[in-house]
Amino acid sequence: MRLLSHPSPQYHRGAKVCNLDLNVLNNPILYLCLAYINPLTDFGFKKLFGEEVNKALLIDFLNHLLPYHHQITDLTYMRHEKIGSTPVDRKVVYDLYCQNALGERFIVELQKARQEFFVDRSLYYSTFAIQEQAQAGKWNFKLSPVYVVAVLDFDMQLDSNYLTEQPLFEKPEPYYHWIRLIDEVGRVIYQKLHYIFIELPKFKKQESELKTLRDKWLYMLRHLARLQDRPIALQEQIYQRVFEIAEIATFSKEERYAYEDSLKAYRDFKNAIDTAEAEGYQKGHVDGEQKGRLEGRLEEKRKIAMVLKAAGQPLELIQQATELSFEEIENL
Repeated sequence: MRLLSHPSPQYHRGAKVCNLDLNVLNNPILYLCLAYINPLTDFGFKKLFGEEVNKALLIDFLNHLLPYHHQITDLTYMRHEKIGSTPVDRKVVYDLYCQNALGERFIVELQKARQEFFVDRSLYYSTFAIQEQAQAGKWNFKLSPVYVVAVLDFDMQLDSNYLTEQPLFEKPEPYYHWIRLIDEVGRVIYQKLHYIFIELPKFKKQESELKTLRDKWLYMLRHLARLQDRPIALQEQIYQRVFEIAEIATFSKEERYAYEDSLKAYRDFKNAIDTAEAEGYQKGHVDGEQKGRLEGRLEEKRKIAMVLKAAGQPLELIQQATELSFEEIENL
């Protein structure tokens, strides 16, 4: 192991956060000025959380997302890929998969773009961690808890896409979702299956607003790549370790090349998604305007038909004047 000596870290109140877009982050000249990796790249996420030597970071991060009665003292990394009985099953690859000393399974995923069936996919993933607990021979079906933790670099639009009823109470943290099986009055009926979704774009807190260690972790994930110095709000030892691991200047040549490739892939992917969404919005806006004009003309025809009908004009004349069907006219 090669040991590097570093000057004592300097913490700054109101640390500077550079407002850099994705193209700047991948610029070969300006890239050299960046201090820390982007943890939302595949390389960065697994560098911080996916290496055995750094598993204390993953444990601390998960413990600030999990309920108090499921705190983790140790983790064992398991195979990322799942060997299933079908070709579809065999394609399932987790970012991180681990279990603690009690046998509880944790699937940790980083998602960079919205997927049409993201919640369905999360549910499907959880079934593997459930199925593999089956025991040969006589078994009473007692299961260990399973957690799917997803860090999302997008707004999943949960309210509009998935919720069909009004919430039972207002969420204090709109970026944090802890999903369990509940009945119609909100009682949890099963304590062993949990989905935790973190929507990073909805985390808007500034450094001065960071109150909890969860706040600090999410601030770190969202802003690390743009920090030029270490915020005084993140001076705890666990975050000092994050800064040490994420410091680009300490990387070997191979690590720098790997990170640059991962950063470029992240930028290209995000740009493609942003472009597609912008084009979709523009098309929707144009289509909406066209649809609005058509509906406006149709409403005008209906009003004309109602006036003519009220005046006792024959249906044939009204139909010729408005081009509405006889059925539409009769229903006015």
